[in-house]
Amino acid sequence: MTEMRYDGRVAIITGAGRGLGRAYAELLASRGATVVVNDLGPESVEHRRRKPRIPAVIETIRRGGGKAEVIYADLSAEGQRS
Repeated sequence: MTEMRYDGRVAIITGAGRGLGRAYAELLASRGATVVVNDLGPESVEHRRRKPRIPAVIETIRRGGGKAEVIYADLSAEGQRS
């Protein structure tokens, strides 16, 4: 069975800081997708309460030869942008 590839595709992953979200982000990147991960951003209370994990995810993907970017926004609210 051949491996599914995602070259030329973009995957937007929320919750990519840990757990299943991170696993999906790393898997899709390893199969050629450009991965866009989401975080609330440094100005949010939630972000300051926990250790930001997104930079480590981005670094891991890029170190493995993948493409990754981050968007800082609350995607639960329409009209948000980084």
